[in-house]
Amino acid sequence: MNLQALIELETRVWGALRRGDAGDDTRLLAAEFVGVYPSGFADRSDHAGQLANGPTIAQFELHDARMVDLGDDDALLCYRADFQRLVAGVAQPSQSMYVSSLWSRRSGDWVNVFSQDTPAD
Repeated sequence: MNLQALIELETRVWGALRRGDAGDDTRLLAAEFVGVYPSGFADRSDHAGQLANGPTIAQFELHDARMVDLGDDDALLCYRADFQRLVAGVAQPSQSMYVSSLWSRRSGDWVNVFSQDTPAD
C-alpha cells in the first residue's frame, strides 16, 4: 500500500458521506469497524446509519496526509480534514479535524478498521 492509494480509499469514504451512499460506506468499513469521535464510539452500522436521511457532508478536502506502514496488509493514514457538515440540507460553517484511519487488507480488499477524529481547535 502506498500513500496515494490510502488517500484514494479515504476519499471514497468521505465521498460516500457527501453522496449519502450508505452502501458504499458500508463496503469500505470492516464488520468490526470502530470509530472514536468527539461524540463517542461508533460501529459500522452507526457510521452508515448517519446517511439514512441523505448526505451528511457538503464538501471536504484532505490535507497533510502521512502514512505509517504497518506491514503488507495494514497501514495507518493520518491527515487533516477540512469540511462542511450538512444539517437539514444546509451547509454548516467549515471545521477541521485531525483523522487517523487504520486500513487492513481482508480477502484482497482494503477496509477501514478503525478511525479517530480529533477537533483541530
